[in-house]
Amino acid sequence: MYQPAITGSGVFTPEQVITNDELVDAFNAYATAFNDANAKDIAAGTVEAKGLSSPEFILGASGIEQRHVMDKTGVLDPSVMHPVLRQRSDDEPSIMAEMALDACKTALRQAGKDAAQVDLVICAASNHERPYPAIAIEIQQLLGAGGFAFDMNVACSSATFGIQAAADMIRAGSVRCALVVSPEICSGHLEWRDRDCHFIFGDVCTALVLERAEDAAGDHFVVRSTRCATQFSNNIRNNNGFLRRTRPDGMADRRDMQFVQEGRKVFKEVLPLVSRHIAGHLDQEDVHRDDLRRLWLHQANKAMNDFIGKKVLGRVPDPAEQPNILQDYANTSSAGSIIAFSKYSQDLASGDVGLICSFGAGYSVGSVLLQKT
Repeated sequence: MYQPAITGSGVFTPEQVITNDELVDAFNAYATAFNDANAKDIAAGTVEAKGLSSPEFILGASGIEQRHVMDKTGVLDPSVMHPVLRQRSDDEPSIMAEMALDACKTALRQAGKDAAQVDLVICAASNHERPYPAIAIEIQQLLGAGGFAFDMNVACSSATFGIQAAADMIRAGSVRCALVVSPEICSGHLEWRDRDCHFIFGDVCTALVLERAEDAAGDHFVVRSTRCATQFSNNIRNNNGFLRRTRPDGMADRRDMQFVQEGRKVFKEVLPLVSRHIAGHLDQEDVHRDDLRRLWLHQANKAMNDFIGKKVLGRVPDPAEQPNILQDYANTSSAGSIIAFSKYSQDLASGDVGLICSFGAGYSVGSVLLQKT
């Protein structure tokens, strides 16, 4: 058995940014035009009027101040309200693979590794732009990595589940060095015309290098253990898929193809699930909550993270103990906790213990207990 470790991390951040003010201006223009066009039906009660949004509403509901996206022009056009990405030929790199290359190269550079030394690539993301060939195999080819590659989708827990899969294979000796990469184009599956969720998501890509601890070239984090759990729920859902056209109303409304959630139910059910999961993981490893130096939580909602942090630590966490990147990146699905880890881990001292945790649709929860060498 070999000891797995995280030796490098990378984050690709799109250049384009949408502030809350910009987003609200676009949404309110759309909502006003809709209400004007449907005034008679709204007055008759057969059509529901669109409520307006505000920066104060977004910040209070989520803690989000801005988000990075691959394309803001389409999102902010009231007649479009979704990203507009150019058509690529089959001979060009896919957009997810292109994002992944940037993050992977940064992670490999930090780990002191060449791509040829990688023998496993897992593309772990909440949505993949195609079912086959696997995005992971394309990334493997573009990097010049060896071994094998596969895609994984466990929604917002994809990255932590990917870490567990890679760590288990390293322990068993079937691979020596792995990349877990999460290119998340969340702007593509968000319904920007829905006031209740139009502010939630942003785009990003993260990458982690995992390898045998004995091969690490510098400071690293030993993966002490991982823990994953799932519990079926329809409260977060996306119905997009190849069978869509087989339904009589399959192409009638784009709303059914996008992110849908029952927000209040998610809060009520996920918070205790995640809190129990983390507590159980710490008990399993005989780690007292007072010995936990850092919580890198899934970046979905500030109120959710505040609740979980307080429940796990038994007190309100200091900002340094539970870093948030949500205000700058918004919800980036599986990549959020990895962004937090990448940006807020270098200050830890040898022996310090931290925990990465993600949670989301499924429901799914994944946690990774790390110790700095």
